[in-house]
Amino acid sequence: MLLIDRDVAGAQEFVKETISDLLQNKVDMSNLVITKALTKESYDAKQAHVELAARMKKRDAGSAPALGDRVAYVIVKGAGGSKNYEKSEDPIYVLENNIPIDTKYYLDNQLAKPLGRIFEPILGEKKAQSLLTGEHTRSISVAAPTMGGLMKFAKKTQTCMGCKKPLVSTSEKEGAVCENCRPRFGELYQKTLSRVSDLEVRFARLWTQCQRCQGSVHNNVICSSRDCPIFYMRMKAKKDVEDAGKELVRFDNDVAAW
Repeated sequence: MLLIDRDVAGAQEFVKETISDLLQNKVDMSNLVITKALTKESYDAKQAHVELAARMKKRDAGSAPALGDRVAYVIVKGAGGSKNYEKSEDPIYVLENNIPIDTKYYLDNQLAKPLGRIFEPILGEKKAQSLLTGEHTRSISVAAPTMGGLMKFAKKTQTCMGCKKPLVSTSEKEGAVCENCRPRFGELYQKTLSRVSDLEVRFARLWTQCQRCQGSVHNNVICSSRDCPIFYMRMKAKKDVEDAGKELVRFDNDVAAW
């Protein structure tokens, strides 16, 4: 946009939209994965990928990275004052447990300096810094983790698929809608069904892409390359399909109850 189109305003808007998407957890995890080679088990200073490899070994020694492997990780939210090496986590583990990403880390440590080097000669230091602050940075979304911390004491409550009201009565809590939204049952079911269909199509396309990479569209995908962005897209798409399928089951429970 800057070098070819010379569109300075468009480039600024693109950066603001990207930062906004990052802070609202709309950026695909495959763009946030960092990989480093595990060349030795200890360093003079603690390293994020080495500490993660040690934690993964405690969880499951069979699947943990070994010396010579590349360790893929993302930086997740941690307790106040946590070091970055304490906040590194396996991307698949993060997906499976819905652990919130530390989006501020990526903004401050991965984007801020490169954006400054690109925009400061064009806009000046003050205007370039304004790309990192302002209205587009005020909306922040944090995923609700499914394990660890206070979640061990939390009790999960289903909410209505229409108005998002908690379903607490015995007749409602296993279903999809509350009494007030029951007239919209068909509309909400069709909307959820359409969403499931779209997610299944996305997963099927990613699956086929991986099959082609393997060299056959007739065999199951066995690739687990942690350096490949499609791998994480496929795993995320698979989880999205499973979660959306659970929402459809709630509609079935409603029909059975009636």
